[in-house]
Amino acid sequence: MKANPFQNWIRYSLLLSSVSLVIVLFVPMWRIDLDAPQYPEGLRMLIYANKLGGNVDIINGLNHYIGMKTLHANDFMEFTILPYIIIAFAAFFILTAFFRNRKLLYALCIAFVSFGIIAMADFWQWEYNYGHNLNPDAAIIVPGMAYQPPLIGFKQLLNFGAYSIPDIGGWIFISVGALLLMATVFDFFKNKSLIKMNTIVSFSLVMVLLFSITSCSSNPKPIKLGIDNCQFCKMTISDPKFGAEILTLKGKVFKFDEINCLLSYLQEKNIGSTEIKDFYFVDFSSPHLLVQQTSSLLLKSDSLSSPMNGNIIAFANKDSLLFYKNKLKGETILWSQLANFNY
Repeated sequence: MKANPFQNWIRYSLLLSSVSLVIVLFVPMWRIDLDAPQYPEGLRMLIYANKLGGNVDIINGLNHYIGMKTLHANDFMEFTILPYIIIAFAAFFILTAFFRNRKLLYALCIAFVSFGIIAMADFWQWEYNYGHNLNPDAAIIVPGMAYQPPLIGFKQLLNFGAYSIPDIGGWIFISVGALLLMATVFDFFKNKSLIKMNTIVSFSLVMVLLFSITSCSSNPKPIKLGIDNCQFCKMTISDPKFGAEILTLKGKVFKFDEINCLLSYLQEKNIGSTEIKDFYFVDFSSPHLLVQQTSSLLLKSDSLSSPMNGNIIAFANKDSLLFYKNKLKGETILWSQLANFNY
């Protein structure tokens, strides 16, 4: 088993990773933070390897009104098997370090990375079911609305802003995975003598850089009524139903009190088209919900009274659009009809 052993620094990295994985059993792996005006101190749900923590009872009480299932650790099979999987990986790391066998190293890397992908896919599926399978007899029903939390990053859910990010245990997992991947790539190319040492180092740095870039996500930000000012007209945004945002490639957010102000801002060439990542509009039927421009349905009606009299509103689903179209005697309009100036 000791033929063609890998270097000592890889061995020590594996032993350190094993200890780190044991720590994961005792600290939260993920957290979801909820911010809303009625909870200025915020709410937090912590996900451990075997339980839920934080303000779970309060969150369950709020979710009851919109038809979401209550959260109980006993309902999740993952909390039963995940501690054993973590212990098994910790033992696998020790075994690989003890025998210093590169075949075990490669097998460990494939298994650990595969587990990470499967775990995130399972988490997304859980969030999807949790946010979409709603009680039809709930006290509050918003047509076409789903409450799936973000996998990672920010998402607006009615008047709650939801932030989903790794916690201590999650960052340990990510660090262990990055270190293991770097060690495996280093050993593979060194053993095969395919490239020189400086190329190996460069490749590893690129991997870490790409990982860092993909781990960070830029998202729209909730509009703070009575605090945020419109980027174009400079008026304080006070009406929650008409807002819009521009998200740049660098993650900067420009907020507007209505779509017409956003269009005026673009027409004056205050920002280049190559700088823009996306546009977001407030859903008129669900104030505080920001909808991506490509998923938005637009309606124009003279019956509206938007802050700057542009009278254009957006919707996330067709049912809401049709309801307000009949109610307001409006007409649907395409984004291409509005932004016909190379944006």
